[in-house]
Amino acid sequence: MVRGDPIDRRLRTLVLLGLLLGLAGCAGGAHRLPYDSWRLGLFAPNYMEVWIETADAVDVQDRVFRRAMNGVAAINTPKNLKGDPRGWPTRSGAGAGKQVLGADLPRLVYVRWQSLAEPQTYEAYIVIPEATRRAMVKPETGYCPARGIWREDYRDMLTVGLAPGGIARVWLMGGCLSAIDVVRVQGTVVKKGPYGGKSGGQHRPLSATSKAYIEKYGIPYGSW
Repeated sequence: MVRGDPIDRRLRTLVLLGLLLGLAGCAGGAHRLPYDSWRLGLFAPNYMEVWIETADAVDVQDRVFRRAMNGVAAINTPKNLKGDPRGWPTRSGAGAGKQVLGADLPRLVYVRWQSLAEPQTYEAYIVIPEATRRAMVKPETGYCPARGIWREDYRDMLTVGLAPGGIARVWLMGGCLSAIDVVRVQGTVVKKGPYGGKSGGQHRPLSATSKAYIEKYGIPYGSW
């Protein structure tokens, strides 16, 4: 279970950034979500493996949910090296993630990750637009392929794609609703390196399959 706690010094900048941009929305008043929780998921392009050190969420009440997600991002690594990492999929999946329990609508998401393909460590501050929050509480009718039915649903899943070069791309989707493109963010290099400098500059190892692909075809910078 992921729960909120007081805002620490590291994330204070994150919160102030949103306030300065005027995206606090209904700060001070609860949104009364029409569902129990929303989901934060992350993925990476084929072979471009990512290790998430932390993905922290800040809701509209300025509560921080640290490590709302961490660990391995969802990815495909076909062993025949026929996967294509260029660009983003036309229909992104939900990614590897967790439900952010007890949170109001999201205002900011902070992600710090190791791009194992390079290797490099990045961080990105992602401001969630007010229009996205409105879409999260708007019911819509959509088709559910798994059940073969039409039903009313909500877009309650934020999915973040992480690519080499520090690129973070965000979509909003629902189980039975199509994805909406939210924002593209250029992250920055974490100067202390992986794990806040506690690993002597050593990143997590790249899998043999991804290493073989990159050695043969390289990294398609500029395609994301």
